[in-house]
Amino acid sequence: MDEMLEILKNLDWSPLFISIKTGIVATIFSFFLGIYAARKVVKTTPGKKAIIDGILTLPMVLPPTVAGFFLLLIFSRRRPFGIFLFEQFGIKVVQTWLGCIIAATVISFPLMYRNARAAMEQIDVNLIYAGRTLGMSDTEIFWKVVIPTAGPGIASGTILTFARALGEYGATSMLAGNIPGKTGTISQKIAMVIQDGDYMTAGVWVAIVMVIAFLVIFLMNLISGKKMKNVKRW
Repeated sequence: MDEMLEILKNLDWSPLFISIKTGIVATIFSFFLGIYAARKVVKTTPGKKAIIDGILTLPMVLPPTVAGFFLLLIFSRRRPFGIFLFEQFGIKVVQTWLGCIIAATVISFPLMYRNARAAMEQIDVNLIYAGRTLGMSDTEIFWKVVIPTAGPGIASGTILTFARALGEYGATSMLAGNIPGKTGTISQKIAMVIQDGDYMTAGVWVAIVMVIAFLVIFLMNLISGKKMKNVKRW
């Protein structure tokens, strides 16, 4: 117990702060991109929907290192797009916190997209027709009818997206590296201290991650409970 308290006293908390900052920013990007993509896919034809859905969901089923490989191909300063970003705008992605954000966004985006799409597809189409009958535009229907009705599903997707972005490891380590105080996240810290044989410090970080995971599950259940409270149980 004394050893654990000593570890907590001397613990470098930067991986937690970096992970939280990365998770928040990645969730914001995934939130708006996911809702936008879900809205477009729901309204498209079944054939196009199958193709677009497969492309947008791909990062969720591919190993994160594969996604990291493709991100390196895109943003490396040895590649045309990476050279363009650096020479024209001074933007460097590889080995930077921006790389953490991009990697976490790409990996967590499918969770936001699929939850938002599923929630929108379950909306009673009569609500849409009623809005049109009342003279509402498509934009008004989307923000005043679709979003509030799909709210619980979107909220659940947002929480899951944050949790996934917070714990991202594979793509982040390939694109952003593991620079202490800059790109070193909790997942990378755990892997590093285990490689050093420091299982006690790794256990402390694992405990911190488990507490965060429990809070995420609690929020998910809380949202689901509010959604189902008026549903008749069998």
